[in-house]
Amino acid sequence: MDPITITIVITATVFCIYMAWNIGANDVANAMGTSVGSKALTIKGAILVAAIFEFSGAVFIGSRVTDTIRRGMVDTTIFVGEPMTLVYGMMAALLAAAIWLNIATKYGLPVSTTHSIVGAVTGFGIIAGGFGAISWGTMAKIVSSWAVSPLSGGIMAFILFNFVNKKIINADDPLKALTLYVPILVFIVITIIGIAVFYEGLASIDLAITFWQTLALAGGTGIAVSLWTMNFINKVIARRDPETLDRFNFIEYIFKYLQILTACYVALAHGSNDVANAVGPFAAIISIVQTGSVLGKTEVPIWILAMGGIGIVVGLATYGYKVIETIGRKITELTPSRGFSAEFGAATTVLIASKLGIPISTTHTLVGAVIGVGFARGISALDFRVVRNIFSSWFITLPATMIISMILFLIFRFVFGTS
Repeated sequence: MDPITITIVITATVFCIYMAWNIGANDVANAMGTSVGSKALTIKGAILVAAIFEFSGAVFIGSRVTDTIRRGMVDTTIFVGEPMTLVYGMMAALLAAAIWLNIATKYGLPVSTTHSIVGAVTGFGIIAGGFGAISWGTMAKIVSSWAVSPLSGGIMAFILFNFVNKKIINADDPLKALTLYVPILVFIVITIIGIAVFYEGLASIDLAITFWQTLALAGGTGIAVSLWTMNFINKVIARRDPETLDRFNFIEYIFKYLQILTACYVALAHGSNDVANAVGPFAAIISIVQTGSVLGKTEVPIWILAMGGIGIVVGLATYGYKVIETIGRKITELTPSRGFSAEFGAATTVLIASKLGIPISTTHTLVGAVIGVGFARGISALDFRVVRNIFSSWFITLPATMIISMILFLIFRFVFGTS
């Protein structure tokens, strides 16, 4: 490769790592924020969980094939004659999205990584191909998700927390209710995690397994862990004097482990899905540099997925505390049962929406879920100043990343040339 091409590859690699770092600092902090806020996990514990499950999700379940242009926002045919223009655009998109995430994280604002990269891609797409090159229908769906994501997550978490509150915490016999309902919740969580790990994970290593085989394997694991949970709760209760047992604290003690389970699920799902926001554009750059052509699909090598996974974990460990503080403590006061309701409500909403093909933001859904739990406790339990600031940052994300990307694209095209 000539010196300019080598410089482009090195620069793009730095941008990819920087983007992954910012995803860890902002998006992963969302997933871990409720667990830290409720004291189910310490900061160190959250980093450990994220390190294992985010990295595993990114490397073993992360998409090996990703669209060259994220979410089909830009018509790729406009770059067939000038493939390097797409390279400059993807570099601009990576850096623009990363800069915006960095700014949002500095102020503790949880924003959508996907919306950031989509806005950035749209920005350079307008400069490179005009407004006609942009899929405005896709953009309209993304804008609609600003309402759909937090509302659906909030409703799901509101319903779940009311169920937990009524059926367990305020039941006539809370300990009996705990023994009955918690194993059911454990079964659901473990089965969902199992489906993600067995179906998508085994497929990623070319081990064929049908959905029904996956369901049986995941369900069997869920039943086994559920029965173990029931036995564990009964043993702990039997060892304590019923007269002196603080039932509320005991319930929250049990829910602490449930919340850690849901944190693992959210981290696994996030690592597998959102790593593409960092490595997808980078993989497209490497492919174009190597082949000299624009491809509709780009194979993502495992070393790129691993690089993204490491960057995400480091981002959480070094800078994630700001967004963790917002999600975990500033919106509303969280306990393990409330944090579990928020995380499980958000994860379930994202799962259902993904299967239905509805564009939805994990970040927006989780924030909505935390707000939903706050509403279930009473409107006074919410800090609306914090909520207002978060919502404002969501609306600014697309135009901000578009503008930054436009400027960077023009700079890169000027510095490196147009061909």
